[in-house]
Amino acid sequence: MKIKKIALIMSILTLFALFASSCGNTPTLDTIKNRGKLVMATNAAFPPFEQLESGKFVGFDVDLANEIAKYIGVELEIVDIDFDSIVGSIDSGKYDVGIAGMTADEDKKKNVDFSDDYYKASQNIIVTSDSAIADVSGLTGKTVACQEGTTGEKYCQENGYTIQSYKSGSEAVIALIAGKVDAVVIDNLPALALAEENSGKVKVLTEPLTEETYAIAVKKGNSTLLKAINDALASIKASGRLAEIYAQYNIDYEG
Repeated sequence: MKIKKIALIMSILTLFALFASSCGNTPTLDTIKNRGKLVMATNAAFPPFEQLESGKFVGFDVDLANEIAKYIGVELEIVDIDFDSIVGSIDSGKYDVGIAGMTADEDKKKNVDFSDDYYKASQNIIVTSDSAIADVSGLTGKTVACQEGTTGEKYCQENGYTIQSYKSGSEAVIALIAGKVDAVVIDNLPALALAEENSGKVKVLTEPLTEETYAIAVKKGNSTLLKAINDALASIKASGRLAEIYAQYNIDYEG
């Protein structure tokens, strides 16, 4: 009986330690304010939302994140990681927020909480300029490139296409131009940016495949930080600053 009691006590202590560890890894609003910086995980290969120019992070999401950090009263630190690692890094508490042109879909919501949305997106098709593919029906029997961990990849999987996944949209387009794949499925604005970078070689089909929204990911249950971010988004919108960021990147603002 004594051994059973000891085993029970040890089990309870282990569970308590795991719970305490989990709580300790949550970057609360107070933690962020005390350290003086908001740490943002992103994947800087997704123009016009985030990319590196001369070693500096630039883009729509970067400008938005700077405004959020300013509202909270801290500096912004950006960490560039693989897109498909962002949700896990937020879930573990390694980074404070995930801001990366990220769709707030049901799969991700199982592991992180999302802010109010800030951009309405869609998935679109990129093909070579001389491709006979004119719409989504042309993808049947073709090999489609996607970025790993994205809703574009999920869309192609759910629709039974043969897919080849890459770490970034630019790698997918390089494969398209090289003839390794027949099309690329990626978010609408990055599709246009990648087409502009490869002008004359590829084109974007206008038919949207999905409707989705971008939002900011935080650790599940991190209510104080989530509220601060939503308050910041509301303030940025009310002040007109969000509309200015849209205009800076030539994006239509719906208000």
